[in-house]
Amino acid sequence: MTFSDEARPGIRITPADVGKRVSVRRVVEIAQGRPVFSDTVGVLTSWSQDVLIITRRDGQTVHITQSSVVAGKVVPDPPARRR
Repeated sequence: MTFSDEARPGIRITPADVGKRVSVRRVVEIAQGRPVFSDTVGVLTSWSQDVLIITRRDGQTVHITQSSVVAGKVVPDPPARRR
C-alpha cells in the first residue's frame, strides 16, 4: 500500500532533517484489510533513494522506505538521565 503526499499531511520531515532526532510512523503490513503501524524514534542518519535510515538509541539502524511513511516529525532530545 502506498500513499500520495497529499494523503500524508502528518509528514513534517524532509531530507534536510538528516542529523536530527525524529519520530516516524510507517505501515509495516496490511492485516485483515487494515494497516499495521510501527513507530521508530532515533536520529535520521540518511535519506537517499527514497530510503530513510534511522539510528536508534541502542545503535540499531532501521531502514524505512519513504512510501511506507505515514507520519514523521522532528522531536526534542530525551531528558538527561539522573545517576
